[in-house]
Amino acid sequence: MTISTAIGSVPGLNRWWISAPVAGVALGVLTNLAQGALPGASNQIANSGAVWCVPAFTAGALAASGDPALRKSVLAGLGTTIGLVVGYYGYAEFGRDGMGSPFWPVAWLVTALVSGPLFGAAGAWWRRGRTVHRRVVGLAALAGVFGTEAILAGWVLHYAAQAWTCAALLVVIPAALAHGHRERALTLLTALPLSAIAYVAVETSSGPSDWYR
Repeated sequence: MTISTAIGSVPGLNRWWISAPVAGVALGVLTNLAQGALPGASNQIANSGAVWCVPAFTAGALAASGDPALRKSVLAGLGTTIGLVVGYYGYAEFGRDGMGSPFWPVAWLVTALVSGPLFGAAGAWWRRGRTVHRRVVGLAALAGVFGTEAILAGWVLHYAAQAWTCAALLVVIPAALAHGHRERALTLLTALPLSAIAYVAVETSSGPSDWYR
C-alpha cells in the first residue's frame, strides 16, 4: 500500500471542515512554542513559510475523496492555513507578551488566503491526480517551496543549517512520496524551476524577510 492510498484510511475525513481548521490552530500554537524551544538557528525552521505549507498540502490530500475532491481539498487547505494564523498569533497575544502590530497577522492572513487553497489543491493532485502531470505538479509544489526556502535561507539570509535542511527536503519529498523512479525524477526536475520562480516572486513582491513570521 502506498502512502497516498494509506492516508485514505485516516478516520474522521468526512468532518474535514472541522478537523482542518482545528488542526491548523493547534499547529499554529505549536510553531509559536517551537520558536522559543528549538536551539539556536534551528528555531527558524518553526518560523518558516515553507513549513506552514505542509499542513495545507496534507489537509488537501486527506480531504481528496469523492467527486468534489478538489473543492474539498481547496477549502481544507484554506481552513488549515487560516487556523495556523489564528493559532500562532492568538497564542502570541494571549500566551506571550502580545502580537504587537496587527500588520503581520493581517499580512499572513492574506498569504493564507492564497497559499491554503493552492497547497490544498496540490495535495489533492498528488493523491488523486488522474494523470502523471497532475501528480508531478502537485508534489513538485510542495518540494519546490522548500527549494525556495533553501535559496532564501542560504543565499540571502545566510542560515546555512536551515538552507541545507530545506535543500535536503527538496530531494527527499519526491523520493519518498512520488510513484516510481520516473515520477520521482519528473517531480524533482519540476520542483527546481518552481523554486526559482517562487524565489523571484518573493523578492519582487515583498522581500525575503517577509517569508518569516
